[in-house]
Amino acid sequence: MSISISEIKERFEQADNEKLKSLYAEFADDSRAGVVSLIGRYKKKEEKYEQELKRLELMRRYENKYQSYGQICGIDEVGRGPLAGPVVAGAVILPKDCTILYINDSKKLSAKKREELYLEIMEKAVATGIGVIGPARIDEINILQATYEAMRMAVSKLEVTPDLLLNDAVTIPQVTIQQVPIIKGDAKSMSIAAASIIAKVTRDHMMEEYDQILPGYGFASNKGYGAEVHIKALKELGPTPIHRTTFIKNFI
Repeated sequence: MSISISEIKERFEQADNEKLKSLYAEFADDSRAGVVSLIGRYKKKEEKYEQELKRLELMRRYENKYQSYGQICGIDEVGRGPLAGPVVAGAVILPKDCTILYINDSKKLSAKKREELYLEIMEKAVATGIGVIGPARIDEINILQATYEAMRMAVSKLEVTPDLLLNDAVTIPQVTIQQVPIIKGDAKSMSIAAASIIAKVTRDHMMEEYDQILPGYGFASNKGYGAEVHIKALKELGPTPIHRTTFIKNFI
């Protein structure tokens, strides 16, 4: 009596990548539609996994290029454009040859995926640091200088001193560690992508908390950016303590 499809499915579910290959061969001649569909589904999944490994290898190109340096740190920021809330920078040192599947520029990921990757990054990272600069300071020194300040703060929070910084597009003033600015680095470097994710998740959580304290502006959904509901509330309710005065002149 032939093995049932449910039993075959269970064997596939428990198999690692090497075992899958032998299962393909074992059931290659099984013409039952359920088995054919099962094999096809797992082959597509395996193909997707192989493609992801190749993509990750590309995202290690800068880490590989500068592998002679000991600890390589990725730096990125979020929140330069919003009308309200802080600018937040992330700094992440990952282990050599670290694999975090589907890591990418935080803007290219769903909120759910960012949350999942945030936990994995925090678990696997050698060190992480977060820098937060609030609206008052942004108004005082301008957003670019506030961004640099947040980045310096993030680096200072690392428990391990990096030997090289891979930055998303910028060179940070007043930093003695060697830096490599990479245009669109959050999509090209795993370390920078990791920094963009922890910065984004941290800031999003902050804006969600602000929404509880300052309702009516939609901070939980718009994260302080100039969405229609936010602009409307700004005109009707006026600015809050977390609004950037220099950013909202045209709306009040």
